[in-house]
Amino acid sequence: MKNKNAVYLLFLANIISGLAQGISMIAIPWYFIEIIEKPKFFTYCYFIITFLTFFWGMYAGTIIDRYSRKKIFLITNFICGTIIASVSAYGFYNQSTSEYLVILVFLITIFNYNVHYPNLYAFGQEITEKKNYGKLNSYIEIQGQSTSMFAGAIAAILLTGSSNDIISFGGFNFNFPLNFKAWDIHEIFLMDAITYFISLLIIMLIKYVKIEKLNIETGSLYNRFISGLNFLKKRTYIFYFGLFSYMLFAFTLVQIHIILPIYVKNFLQMGADVYASSEFYYSIGAIFSGIFVIRVFKNNYKLLGVIIFFTTISIFFYLISFINSVYLFFITCLLLGITNAGVRVLRTTFLFNAIPNNIIGRATSVFSSINIIVRLFLIGIFSISFFQSDDNIKYSYLIGVVLLMSSAIPLALNYSKIIESEN
Repeated sequence: MKNKNAVYLLFLANIISGLAQGISMIAIPWYFIEIIEKPKFFTYCYFIITFLTFFWGMYAGTIIDRYSRKKIFLITNFICGTIIASVSAYGFYNQSTSEYLVILVFLITIFNYNVHYPNLYAFGQEITEKKNYGKLNSYIEIQGQSTSMFAGAIAAILLTGSSNDIISFGGFNFNFPLNFKAWDIHEIFLMDAITYFISLLIIMLIKYVKIEKLNIETGSLYNRFISGLNFLKKRTYIFYFGLFSYMLFAFTLVQIHIILPIYVKNFLQMGADVYASSEFYYSIGAIFSGIFVIRVFKNNYKLLGVIIFFTTISIFFYLISFINSVYLFFITCLLLGITNAGVRVLRTTFLFNAIPNNIIGRATSVFSSINIIVRLFLIGIFSISFFQSDDNIKYSYLIGVVLLMSSAIPLALNYSKIIESEN
C-alpha cells in the first residue's frame, strides 16, 4: 500500500474523534428519555434534523467530489469542535445545559456524520490501490466499531457512575475501586470537543499521493448531484443493489436513536447501563464482521451475504418483539452489529468496484438521500403516541422485519444481473 502512513494517521484521527462523539450520541437520546423525560420532543427534533439532512445529503457527496477531502476533514473538525466546546462552556457556566443546546450538538453531529463517513470512504478509495479496496473497507469497519465498543463501555460507566464500589455493565456487576457520580451532559460534551481538535491536528500531518488522478467536474452542486443520479439511471442493477442494501442502515439509525432507549426503558424496564451496553455488544459483532465478512463473502458472493444477513437479523427482530429477555436483547445487538457492519463492508466494496472514484461521492449521495426519506417515514411512524406508551415500542421491530424482507426479496429476484453489474 503506497500511502500506508496516511491511512494510519487517518484511522488514528477517526478513532480519537469517534470515541467521544460515540459517547455523546449515546448520552443525548438517554438524556431526553430518562433524565428530562421528553421522548416526544427528541423524536420531533430528530424528525426535523433528518429532514434537513435530506437537503444537506444531496450536496454532501458533490462537495466530497469537488474539494480536497483532507481539507473537508480539517474544516468539519474545526467547526464541530468549536460549536460543541461553546455548548460545554455554557453548561459549565450555568451548571446546566439548555435542551435546545443539546439538540444543537445532536444536529451538528448528525450533519458531520453525513459528510464524515462518505468523505472517509472516498478519501480511502482515493489513496488506496483497487486491489486493497476490500481490506480498506474492512479496516474502516474494524476501526470504527472498535471505537464504538469502547464508547459504549465508557458511556455505560459515565451515565450511571458507580456506587458501593460496584459498576453495572453488559448485564453484569463488577467491582470498581472508586466511587464517582454520573457525568453531566456538558462534561461529556467537553471531552467530545477536545477530541475534535486533537483529530484536526493529526489530519494536518497527513501526506499522500493520489493513486489515480481523475478529472474533477466543476459544475454547480445541483448539476453534480443530478449527474450522480443520471449515472445510476443508466446502471439499473447497481441502483437496485445500493437502494435495497441501504435499508438496514436506515432502520438501524432510527433504532439506535429512537427505538432502543424507549425499548430498554419501557419494555425491558432497565437502566442506562443496559442501554449503553447494547452499543458495546453491537460493536463486538461489527468488529467480528469487519475481520471476517470480506473473507467469507468474497468475489461474487457479496450479494448472497447481504441476503443472508437480512434474513438472519429479521428472525431475531421478530423474537425480541415478543420475548422480554435482556440476554436475548444483547444477542440481537451482537447480531445486528455483525449484520449492519457486514452489509456495509459488502455494499461499499461492491460500489467501489462498480463506480469510478470521481463520481463515487455523487452516486452515494443519491442513496443517502433516499435513505433519509426512508428514515423520515420510520421516525414519523415511531413518533405516534402508540409506540411511545407502555411497552408498544416492541412492535417497531416487526416493522423492521417487513422492511428488511421486502428488500431482500427483490435482491434475490435480480441476483444474477446484480452480480454482473459489479463488473
